[in-house]
Order: sequence, then structure tokens, then C-alpha cells
Amino acid sequence: MDDAYTVQTTALDAGEPQPVEQLQALKSGDAFLVADAFGDLRSGADGLFDDDTRILSRLVLTMGGKRPSRLSSGVSQDNVFFTFHGTNRPLPPMGGRTAPAGILHVERRRFLHDRRLFERVRVTNHGGEDVMLPLEIDYAADFVDIFQVRGTVRAKMGQMRPIRTDGRHARFAYEGLDGVTRTSCLSFSEPPHRMTDHRAEFMLTLRTGRTMDLFVECGAVACDSPSEDRFRRNAVEARMAMRAKRRRGASVRGPRSPRFNDWLDQSRADVALLTTDLLTGPYPYAGTPWFSTPFGRDGIITAWQMLWLDPSLAKGVLTYLAARQATERSAFQDAEPGKIMHETRRGEMSALGEVPFGLYYGGVDTTCLFVALAGAYARRTGDLDLIRAIWPNLIAAAGWITGPANMTGDGFVRYARAAETGLSNQGWKDSFDSIFDADGRFPEGPVALVEVQGYAFAAFQALTELSNALGQPDAVQWADRAEAMREAVEDRFWQEDLGFYAVALDGQGAPYRAVGSNPGHLLFCGLPSAERAKAVSRRLMSARFRSGWGLRTLATGQPRYNPMSYHNGSVWPHDTSLCAAGMARYGEREAVALLLSELYAAATHFHLRLPELFCGFERQTGEPPIAYPVACLPQAWAAGSVFLMLQAALGVSIDAFDGRVDVDDPMLPPGIDRLCVSNLRVGPTSVNLDFERLQGADVAVRSTSIGGVSKGSAGIA
Repeated sequence: MDDAYTVQTTALDAGEPQPVEQLQALKSGDAFLVADAFGDLRSGADGLFDDDTRILSRLVLTMGGKRPSRLSSGVSQDNVFFTFHGTNRPLPPMGGRTAPAGILHVERRRFLHDRRLFERVRVTNHGGEDVMLPLEIDYAADFVDIFQVRGTVRAKMGQMRPIRTDGRHARFAYEGLDGVTRTSCLSFSEPPHRMTDHRAEFMLTLRTGRTMDLFVECGAVACDSPSEDRFRRNAVEARMAMRAKRRRGASVRGPRSPRFNDWLDQSRADVALLTTDLLTGPYPYAGTPWFSTPFGRDGIITAWQMLWLDPSLAKGVLTYLAARQATERSAFQDAEPGKIMHETRRGEMSALGEVPFGLYYGGVDTTCLFVALAGAYARRTGDLDLIRAIWPNLIAAAGWITGPANMTGDGFVRYARAAETGLSNQGWKDSFDSIFDADGRFPEGPVALVEVQGYAFAAFQALTELSNALGQPDAVQWADRAEAMREAVEDRFWQEDLGFYAVALDGQGAPYRAVGSNPGHLLFCGLPSAERAKAVSRRLMSARFRSGWGLRTLATGQPRYNPMSYHNGSVWPHDTSLCAAGMARYGEREAVALLLSELYAAATHFHLRLPELFCGFERQTGEPPIAYPVACLPQAWAAGSVFLMLQAALGVSIDAFDGRVDVDDPMLPPGIDRLCVSNLRVGPTSVNLDFERLQGADVAVRSTSIGGVSKGSAGIA
């Protein structure tokens, strides 16, 4: 996020922004809904969105002119249903009688399916007398672009058409400046007593002990009147579709740790919720509400986190991104031939070029990660058919890495936005103030980020392995480039007096010596020497980085450190997971298990759903972590973090070329004595692995489907 596109908390609401854990999100394809704890859409980020446009901006239920008292509410663990339970406040006199508070139970049960909102409002009279209930639903559709909701100001908008009502339907339409007419339709199963452009008023007669249902639907396309049959049928389809996505690939369970299992289930459900089945295969969208769209970097990292369990995500991501690889140069899109997409959007502002994100390539790391993921996917699955299909894309990506990305001729992958409309910082820490020197100065570009050189190193290694597997002639060239990158990073980025790597080099090659989490990603790629990796690990596990809830993105005491900032001291679960996996690569499994337990502790305070980020304040006994107010929740790579960290802690690696599953020095997080990995497929073989803590820190592992596996490195053929 650049300063021009940062989510503005002041734009979300006339009052204070809602804490992330109070927002309720549902998703179906390219539609998603964000509501408050009552199920209402009122302001801020609330709304029903389709194709990056808010097609329903207000939906507020009242009883006798007042919101009901909330008893409980939340989203089901499988992310299919949101349910609100409430009761009435004192009702106004009707026919000379009044109804006291607390005699009517109201349940709002809703889900999204086929990019459409389905809701059932059920009211039950538990009082001793019949009740006349005035029930009102206020509604509106503003058709604002997602970037407007985030706080970007537009000079002008298109034209709203008159709202049309016909007794059970309210139809909204907007003629955009891009020439596209966007529509939505809100429908009721019963005709309201009175209906206006913005309100439906019902008068319900509730006999004592009886229940009445009102069904509501909304979508971009109009439909017949809602009914119980439509609600039930679509609810079954929605749950079955989600179940199928959650059951892809292998599973991980802790039989004696029900709470830990709940975290695993919630995380798996969040990845499934955000995954959209596109024509190219499943793709994990980044997160709701701000990033419910394909992102290159986020999709690749989420797929990598899930790769050992579910390789289908990586296949879908690689196929989608290959189809959208840049073939031309565009300063506005930050595009150059061979680059891999950073972000795509479908809203009006993107279509008009008011923002560059219709198809935007301003991510310096995505292209390197694309090639590296292809190598990891091939090694995990042995699927060379996909690699052959995208080989021209991989070579084009490598051409960009070694060509246009090498802006100063020193071999490093660098960035400098080509137009003022683009992102000023183009690594994963892409806020405008996230890259700086030890004195707080921002670098003059083009900038070479330390972690991006690690990704390039991993890309060259992947091309070496893939060239050998496909019989291509350039394997030695790629191996030489990988080694040259390793030597250059060790020579230019390592700061001996800090015992750490510089975060970046500026355009003149000067190191920027702020101490951030970025070098942890170098460890994930396996670039540093063992000695330097140990030094980085020791620094990352120090109190300067460890908050007690995970790793901070910036060490305390650094210039611009702010635990409430987006990138300068907050905790990002995915960043912690990559650093932890990097440390595990160098044998630091005890550190990984400890960090995993810290993220688990944080998750318990966020209803077992890790947000995109949270504040980096030091953990205090008996107090929860502090939320970042406009973080995405759920966020795909936050949800995937637990699975990458589990793989790292358990020491599991898979090589489908050799038909092996290796388990090296496994560790279990504190308090977890047993884990089972089921249905881990390697080629035609399915493997189950049981990990159990012995005395002390020792962990035994055995296969329950084929030959035994003992502690240490063992192959399963």
C-alpha cells in the first residue's frame, strides 16, 4: 500500500473504525460481504461487494424502530453461515397493548452462494400473549468502488438511476463513467406493509409460541421472490462446495489438543473461504475486505505455505499468473515483458485508469517468487506436464529478472516505479515509509531489497533443477547465476558490525542499515552461510524482534519504529512463518516451535482467526494482543502461516522426483504432544504420519500406512 492508496481509517466511519474481530465476512467467488456484529450494513467497510463494487451499502434491521439487543453472533467455523441471535427491546403500543423487552427471539441466518446473499429472518414469540411486531429493513446501494471505500477520493462519479420498487423488490442501478451499468436487486419473500425507495416496513402478527420467517435475497442480478425452498437448497449447495474445498489435500490434526485442532480447522476454513475456483484452477484471494482479488505475491506465498498439504493451490496460482504475464511495457501499469502480475481489479476506477490496478505489475518480488514456486511445486508433485506448459513463461520471467530488473548492472533485482500513480515501495513491505536507513532516511532508487535477492537466488536454483528435469541445456548457467547471487548478497548486504544484513541497497549501492525482519526471508530461500544464518536467527529471536505474539517487522529501537504502524513494528503472521521456516532450514526447530506456540496464543484472542497483522506491543501477562484496526480478516497468508510453521517444526520435506518424504529432527510446539498428518500424497502413494512427544523434547514419527519412519531423516518410497 502506498500513501495514495493506504486504507484510511478516517474514511471508514464518522466515528471510530470497528475492531477487526467485530467485522463478519462471507465470500462467494468475486462477491463478498462485510457486516457488523448485528449483521447490519451501516457504514465504513460494511457492504455487499461484487467485482470490487459495493452493490448494497445499507441493510439495517429494526424492531419497532430500534435495533434488537444482541445475544450472540458469529460466523460458523466452516465460514458458510453468519448467525445473529437477539431479542426485542420494549415495543411501542400497538392496538392499545405494549410488548415488554425480551419476549421475542430474532435470528438472522445468512450465507453467500453463487455471488448472491441469502438471508432468513426468523422471529419467535416466547411471551404469553400475541404480539403485533413492526419490523423494518432499511436499505441502500451506492455502487462505490472498493478504492473509494478504502478512502481514495474521486473527482466525480457516474449517475444513479431512480430506484424501482414493485411490492417485493427494490432494484438499484448505476451508470458508470466507464459506460458500464451496474445493478443490484433486493428481494423479500413477503410483500412489505409499506415500501419506499429506502425502507421496507412489515407488520407481523406473532401468536404466542409461534415462529415466522422472512426470506431476503440480494445480488447483482434480479431473481424470483425468495422462498424457504430456495434458501434451503442454496444453503446445502454452499456448505457442500465449502466442504469440498476444505477437504482438498492432506490434513493435520492434534488428537489430544481440541483447541489447537480448532485453530487448524479455522485456518483451513479461511484458506478455503478465500480460494476461488477460476477457470485456471483454485486461487487464494488475498483477504477481505480490502484485497478480495487475485494478488500475485499473496497467492504465491499462500500456495507455498499450503504446498506440502495441498499442491492444487500452487498449480492454480502458477497457471493463472502465467496467463497474465506482461508482454509489453507500460509505465502506468509498471509492466515490462516477463513480469508477473502484482494485482488485478475489476471496478470502475480501475477500468477508467483512475488507479493502475486493473492489471498492475508493480511488485518487484512476484516474478522471482513465481519461478521459485514453480520449482517447489515440481519437486513436491513431480508434475512436469505443468512445467512444460508454462516453461516459456518461466524463461520470460527469468529474462526480466536478469534483464530489466538489473537496473544498475550490478546483478541485483531492483525497483523504481515508472509512474507517480504506482506504488513507491514494491516489496511486501509496500507502505511508503517502510524502507529506510539507520538514520530514518528514505533511499534514492532504484532500490534492491535484501529478501528479493533471496527470491531471485531461489528462482535461479529452481531453473537449474527444472532445466535438468526437462533436459534443457541451460542448467549450468542458472546454477552459476544462483551462486553469483549468493556471493554478491553476502558481499554487499552483510554488515559485519551489525551481525545482520542490510534491508536494502540504494541506487548508488549504499547499504540501508535499518534492522528489520526482511533477512529472515533470506533464510527461507537458503542463501546465507550457516554461520550468518545462525547470527540472523539469534537476532530475530531476541526481545527486539519477539513481541511474545510473533516477530515484529522492525526491531525495537530502530528509527520509525511504531508498533501500531502497518510495517514498522507490527506483527504479520505470514512474515513470522517465513522467518521461522527459514530458521528451520538451518536447524533451528526449537525456535520454530516456540514461535508457533506464540502465534497460537495470539490466535486464541482473535477467535482462532489470525488477522493480516496486529500491533507489535510486548506481550503482557493476562492481556490479549492489540488489534490493528483496519487489518484484513480473514487474510489468506495469515491463515496459511500455521501450516508452513508446522511443516518447518516437524521437519517434513517431500521430493516426488525421488518418491521420498523426509522427516528431519521433528519438534512439537509446547503443550502439543501429538500430531497426525493424514493422506499426504506423493505421486500414487498416500502416507499418514504420526508424531508423538517422548520424554523431554524428543519426538517419534511413524508411518501408519506404509513402512515405519523413525526420528531423524528417513525416506518413504
